[in-house]
Amino acid sequence: MDISREEAVELLKKYIKNEHLLYHSYASEAVMRALAKKLNKNENKWALAGLLHDIDVEIVNADPKKHGLKACEILKEANIDPEIIDAIKMHNEEATGEKRNTVFQHALAAGETITGMITAATLVYPDKKIKSLKPKSVIKRMKEKKFAASVNRETIKECEKIGIPLNDFVIICVDAMKEIGEEIGL
Repeated sequence: MDISREEAVELLKKYIKNEHLLYHSYASEAVMRALAKKLNKNENKWALAGLLHDIDVEIVNADPKKHGLKACEILKEANIDPEIIDAIKMHNEEATGEKRNTVFQHALAAGETITGMITAATLVYPDKKIKSLKPKSVIKRMKEKKFAASVNRETIKECEKIGIPLNDFVIICVDAMKEIGEEIGL
């Protein structure tokens, strides 16, 4: 079954109350849409995966052993495309005990993870506006282990498993987030 963006946002807001988690979801949606466009994939399907990937994070208190699994239950009940559910389940390998092995899975994991690095890099700029952010700043910050220390650089580097070199990946993702800067508080 196809679900409209409006219905997906309504579903997301039923489970996510934290404004910053909503911003992260919208950023992930924009990034996934841009990646799908670049890779000639279904933009709406990939965007939906980005939008809904953390739908269970508040319910499971961000427990890495459960995160993604509860999302599967919620999304199956909402008749979301099984391929989207699979990518969402696999964006957190710790809960599944399995390794990501599809382009969609790698794209979602890398794409949603880089949003944290991009947001952190934006917030150290004097104006705290993404429109001022240069992609090379994000690349530079990725090399600083203490900067945004919770952001998994290895997951971001999975972009190479989908055929997009890191520098290009950062540019695509920064540009995607710039398009919705106001909507995500940046």
